[in-house]
Amino acid sequence: MSKPTALFIDGENISACHAPKILSFAPGAFIRRAYGDIVQIKNWGDVPSIRLIHSGTGKNASDLLLALDALEIAFEGLAERVVIASSDGDFTHLATRLREKGFEVIGIGEKKAPAGFRKSCSVFHEIGLPKSKPKEVAPPESKPGQLDQKIRQVIAQNSKEGRGMKIKDLACEMKKSHDVLISETPEKRWRPYLAGRPHLYDLDPKGPEAFVRYRAKGFAQLVIAAQ
Repeated sequence: MSKPTALFIDGENISACHAPKILSFAPGAFIRRAYGDIVQIKNWGDVPSIRLIHSGTGKNASDLLLALDALEIAFEGLAERVVIASSDGDFTHLATRLREKGFEVIGIGEKKAPAGFRKSCSVFHEIGLPKSKPKEVAPPESKPGQLDQKIRQVIAQNSKEGRGMKIKDLACEMKKSHDVLISETPEKRWRPYLAGRPHLYDLDPKGPEAFVRYRAKGFAQLVIAAQ
């Protein structure tokens, strides 16, 4: 049977973003409290099952109230294991006194927690910053480089009445005029290459007679990537 456990969180010292990790080290805790100035620890109010204890705004008010409550709960025989979540070395004396009285003390804190507090606990769990999800960055709009300039030139030379040129003829003309093979690009084929640059090219629907036209505005607005 697990020991009756009480969890006391220094809300002004530990961010609420650590709540899941902290709670995992205090399973079944019948008391779960976060102490501090309610204005500073309001994010703890968003954590289910955590009770906010407003300590006021005085210096060390939250530390004193947390220590008093922890001693009271322990000495009344309500808890056999006390979990203190803080990186503040001021709780070293509290942890030491509780252990002297036979209580198990679990400490939880960040890397900055001093050695004295760590050693005063029966066990100390170090928690780090939660891993953030990598931000999804939209791929930069490709800029027309040498290849695109050559494509524009070939389309312009083979365009009739502004219709552009047939996509199926582009391979032959690019090879003849510039010794370019689309198979040497990541796209491998002309339609995927052109369709992947809608700001530079306008394509007809798929078909053997489909035409491609270059967008003059797209070429004018973007800086040439390579000369």
